[in-house]
Amino acid sequence: MIHDNNHNRYSLYKSRIERQLSRLIERKTPVCVYEPIDYVLKAGGKRVRAVLTLLSCEAVGGTQRRALPAACAIEILHNFTLVHDDVMDNSPLRRGRATVHTKWDTNVAILSGDELVAYAYQSLLKTKSSSFLALMTSFTNAFIEVCEGQGFDKEYERRSDVTLDEYLLMIEKKTARVISAACELGAIAGNGTRREIQALRTFGEAIGMAFQIQDDVLDITATEQELGKPIGGDVMEGKKTYLLLRALQRATPSQRTVLERVVHKHNIHKRMVQQVLHIYEETGALDDARYRVIDYTSVAQNALKQLQFGKSVAMLRWLSQRLLERNS
Repeated sequence: MIHDNNHNRYSLYKSRIERQLSRLIERKTPVCVYEPIDYVLKAGGKRVRAVLTLLSCEAVGGTQRRALPAACAIEILHNFTLVHDDVMDNSPLRRGRATVHTKWDTNVAILSGDELVAYAYQSLLKTKSSSFLALMTSFTNAFIEVCEGQGFDKEYERRSDVTLDEYLLMIEKKTARVISAACELGAIAGNGTRREIQALRTFGEAIGMAFQIQDDVLDITATEQELGKPIGGDVMEGKKTYLLLRALQRATPSQRTVLERVVHKHNIHKRMVQQVLHIYEETGALDDARYRVIDYTSVAQNALKQLQFGKSVAMLRWLSQRLLERNS
């Protein structure tokens, strides 16, 4: 029953965000700018970051209405990163649909992505808060760091000596920082205390780290049906994930030979996915990654003990647990 109540409540928050997003951008021309933006924002998704902003505002005693513009701003910023990431990764699909640069072209993707950032700031400007400078600072810092994270990601593609600590720094910036900003923005909009704002920033960063490492695990352990795409994509693309870097630290010479082929993207084929999975199991890298996800989730849930506004705090805890238990 509690699960159903939380799920229904989440759907209500998400619906409110969808309605607000649909009202934000009324212009239709030039078509090459606004048609792709409409396409991106109507692609759906879980809207996790935006919902976190609303919940964080309520968790410090604020109302949804106060945080709604900031929630939309962080959701639009997230979608901007997806549009530009798809260009850099040359990805043909996103959420089962053609990516913007595939459906239109690269120039359109760059331009519409840039415009999304402008609309993110325009939405943020509508937030009524006595701490407006703090809102702008948090949002802008997240924008800077997510770009830095993507920069590290691109650099690591060309390097064969990436360390696990470097990888953790990259995902902290590329994934966790926007999620922690989502929570921080909500707390600021709700006029939270310094301690409450810090607690929610910590919560967001921890679940962001857990989310990305869980993604690494699911890429090779989920079923194709659960994942919605072929499993082992990270192996096939030679991505340096938590699993790969941890396994390299512990590999025997024969295991290292296989893993080095992934690192150097040398003669990788589909049959290698199961071989690499066995190495992840044998080296303990898979178990280690799962423990790290649990540890980060525990840090997130402990941070919530600083907060007192019951239902929303309980829902944040439920949401962190859902992210931990997800299979897709």
